[in-house]
Amino acid sequence: MKKTAVITLAALLGGLVSCTAAAASDTVVVSAAMSLKDGFVEIGTLAAAAAGSPPPAFNFGASGDLLAQINGGAPVDVFAPAAAKDLDGLEAAGLLQPGTRVDLAGNELVLVVPFSASAAPGGFADLVQGRLARIAIVNPKTGPAGRYAEEIFASAGIAASVRPKLVFAENVRQVLDYVARGEVDAGVVYATDAAARSLDVKVAAIAPAGSHTPVIYQIAILKASTHLEAAKAFVAAARSAAGEAILARYGFKAAPAAR
Repeated sequence: MKKTAVITLAALLGGLVSCTAAAASDTVVVSAAMSLKDGFVEIGTLAAAAAGSPPPAFNFGASGDLLAQINGGAPVDVFAPAAAKDLDGLEAAGLLQPGTRVDLAGNELVLVVPFSASAAPGGFADLVQGRLARIAIVNPKTGPAGRYAEEIFASAGIAASVRPKLVFAENVRQVLDYVARGEVDAGVVYATDAAARSLDVKVAAIAPAGSHTPVIYQIAILKASTHLEAAKAFVAAARSAAGEAILARYGFKAAPAAR
C-alpha cells in the first residue's frame, strides 16, 4: 500500500474513533471543513453557553474524508463541508434532517507563495513558468479546494502544463505548511487560510471571478443525530448575527440567501 494511502486510511480511522467516543457522551459531534476550524471553535463556545450544554466535539478535515467517515457509519450530528456537492448525496439518500440544510458562508481561492519569495507570480497563468516547479493543492479526490484549483487551472488554459508540477496535500492547512516551509513554490488555498498565516505566506493572486464554482459552505444536521437539540443550537449559533460576525472576522463572506 502506498504511503499516502496509509496516511489517508489512518486519518479516516482516527476520525471514526474520535467521533464514536464523542457520540458515547452527551456531546454533539460536528464534522467540518478544515478551513472552518478557527471560527467554529469560537462558535462552539457561543452555542454551548447559549444552550447550557458542553462544547461540541469537532472533527476537522478535508470535506471528502469527512463524508467518507459519515458514509462509513461515523456518528456525526452536524456536517459543514466546503462544497454543496458533499451534501448532495446525503440529501438524496434521505440522510439529512429535513429542512436543516442551509448556506453558511462564502470564500475565495488565492494563490500563495512563501513570504520570503523574491519574485511572486503575477497570476495563475504564470504557474507555467519553469521557476515554479512545485505547486501544492488539496487532493481533488478528497477536498473541494483541490477541485476548485483544477477548475481555475482549466479556466486559465494551463491544466496540462501544471499537472506534472502538482503536489497533493490532505487539506488546506497542509498546503499552507508546504508553502510556509518553502517545500513548494506556490499553493492554492482559501483566502481565509492565507489570512491566518499572513506572516508565513503572501497572496500572489486571487482567482478571477467565474474561474471556478462559487465557494459556498453549507451546514446540515444528520438524520441519525442523537443530539438533535444541541445540533440545532450549534447551527442556530453559526447562523446568528454573532456567529456571522465571528466568521467574518476570519475572512468569510456573508452567506447567500438561505436555501
